[in-house]
Amino acid sequence: MDTTTPSFGLAHLWAQGDGVIRGIAVLLLLMSVVSWVIIIVKALELRHQRALARRVEAFWHASDFAEGLDRLGREPDNPFRLLASHGRDAAAHVQGQDGTPRAPQLHDQLDLSEWVQRALRHAVDDIVARLQSGLWVLASVGSTAPFVGLFGTVWSIYHALVSIGASGSAGLDQVAGPIGEALIMTALGLAVAIPAVLGYNALVRGHKALVHRINRFAHELHAYFVTGARVAATAPAPASAKVQPLRAEGRA
Repeated sequence: MDTTTPSFGLAHLWAQGDGVIRGIAVLLLLMSVVSWVIIIVKALELRHQRALARRVEAFWHASDFAEGLDRLGREPDNPFRLLASHGRDAAAHVQGQDGTPRAPQLHDQLDLSEWVQRALRHAVDDIVARLQSGLWVLASVGSTAPFVGLFGTVWSIYHALVSIGASGSAGLDQVAGPIGEALIMTALGLAVAIPAVLGYNALVRGHKALVHRINRFAHELHAYFVTGARVAATAPAPASAKVQPLRAEGRA
């Protein structure tokens, strides 16, 4: 009588599996690695953007616009400096302060408010698109990984039943082991999908808060370029620290 305990587990599933099972396992592994890389990279990026957002108040307390830009920082991925630069260039273009000779154009009929608003809105759209890049991968992994694992389970159960039928033995130990082993693929699919879904939800929530601050800064910039004063400030700045009206020498 053979009393050898059958070997089951992930290693046995890989060793006994065919090309489909191994392909599914490799696909789930790649999906997991990609998801974790995106989660870590986007989380660090979000943390960096939050640090940049804390400089906005210092911008409004600058003595002039050029100094305000310096206080925002010179990072190439700084959305707040990008907004301020776009708004400044749009206002200077409409007011004829950019020093560029040009023939009359159709958009010259737009007033300062509408022109600056469009420039800021385009900048905000570009910033939001950059912030949300890569999140579609997490959404795709979170929605498809369980089904990929389930397909692996179904395929493994099919082969297990075929093997049991060919051996002619249908004992509990001959059925429960292969079937339980096949369920590992479903567990792997869930192990890949759950972190992707949680990471996606956390990043989306963080991005919503950041985009809210970006939109608020764009609104304040629009008011500044149109009226020369900040609107909806959280606290009044000292008289000696108020932002001065836009000056041609402040553009850099």
